[in-house]
Amino acid sequence: MSHYYTNDEIESRPTIIHFDYQGHSIGFHSDRGVFSKDSVDFGSRTLLDTVNLEGVKSVLDVGCGYGALSISLKMVYPDIAFDMVDVNRRAMELAKRTIEDYHLEDMRVYESNAYENVEKTFDMIISNPPIRAGKNVVTTILKESYSHLNKNGRLVIVIQKKQGAPSAKKCMEEVFGNAEVLKRNKGYYIIQSIK
Repeated sequence: MSHYYTNDEIESRPTIIHFDYQGHSIGFHSDRGVFSKDSVDFGSRTLLDTVNLEGVKSVLDVGCGYGALSISLKMVYPDIAFDMVDVNRRAMELAKRTIEDYHLEDMRVYESNAYENVEKTFDMIISNPPIRAGKNVVTTILKESYSHLNKNGRLVIVIQKKQGAPSAKKCMEEVFGNAEVLKRNKGYYIIQSIK
């Protein structure tokens, strides 16, 4: 069985997802074999409606998929630099196509299993972590974020309560010494930790 967090070959059926975000109409390239291939998922939409990028100059999107989070935010905050990482090559190629469609600058998309190929530090790390990849992957994303954040940098994630929000919050508290639930929405939690 194939999963969106792997590179198994699945027949391609390209499509465009239409999404409106803060006055911007965005057409995301999508396809089979990627997470939430038919629409921007509720968790990502909740994170987008909650996150505050005031004072942020650089963002890392871990598990970026086809780019729903970073590309939406870039449309509203064009001066922020975004790095986007994933292990799903098809998703990364789709993100690159959407970036090209909108001529967005200061956006890097590259393959990295969590932070494996990430060499910089950032003002913010955002993630809608790949829950189905397993708890170890999610824990790695949370724990290793600390060393990839600048001083006062923030980790902001979206996770469902039933898929481990309480344990994710506890893990973030252990790593950062703080974790705040910014929003709860229909079982989805937006959790933030500050370095």
